[in-house]
Amino acid sequence: IRDRLYREVCRMTRDEAEQYLYYAMTIGEQLLCCGAEVGRVEDTIRRICLAYGASRADVFSITSSIVTTIYGEDFGICTQTRRVPGMANDLGRLDDLNQLSRFICEFRPKPEEIQRRLDVIRNKKGYSFRTQILIYAVISGSFSVFFGGDLNDMIASALIGIALKLFEAFVKRGALNSLLTVLLCCGAGGVLSNLTVLIGLGHHADLISIGNIMLLIPGIAFTNSLRDMFSGDTITGLIRCMESILLALVVGLGFTAANLLF
Repeated sequence: IRDRLYREVCRMTRDEAEQYLYYAMTIGEQLLCCGAEVGRVEDTIRRICLAYGASRADVFSITSSIVTTIYGEDFGICTQTRRVPGMANDLGRLDDLNQLSRFICEFRPKPEEIQRRLDVIRNKKGYSFRTQILIYAVISGSFSVFFGGDLNDMIASALIGIALKLFEAFVKRGALNSLLTVLLCCGAGGVLSNLTVLIGLGHHADLISIGNIMLLIPGIAFTNSLRDMFSGDTITGLIRCMESILLALVVGLGFTAANLLF
């Protein structure tokens, strides 16, 4: 009853419908960029559009594109398309966007309020670069020990993890393809693993490399692809699965090529 009364009192013009659809698409795009599953993105956009008076909302999304068409008696038919540049897992930002979408569906704020809250989420600081370097070192060293490495291997793997983070940040400044970036990082990691053994810092190049590989292996992406397929989003699941397999092959190629040098 409340929704029906809201639609009767707040009839939207076409320009207003386009504006609210724009913000719904923006939230959906940012959700997808943070690593959300396609089903969540489509459901979020649909719920926001229906909350603002659309009688029907058809949403189609894959990993790189979102298309939404809404219909309402007051504004007719509106369609918008959004190209998604890329994805990176950010669960903190994902949770903030989920909370924002629930707030929008419950209170139906004005565009200015939506934009203000989006700016707060966009400007929210994540982990500092120093913290990321520490995380890379801890992950590399821990996995090296987990797979059987000794103290020297752990120290060598942790130092290489720091070097890989610095090298990755340097390579990304050139806006290279993501696969090429991973290939260069894997090659550098393999070379450094063998060098640490040659100078006596590490004892087992393979166990040192394993710790560094875990930084680059696409485990989360592959898991998400299976989740999408089990949820019925077969196209998106297959796309993510192929991307994960290709990335894993690049990781193996980079470390193998570096080991062949030694």
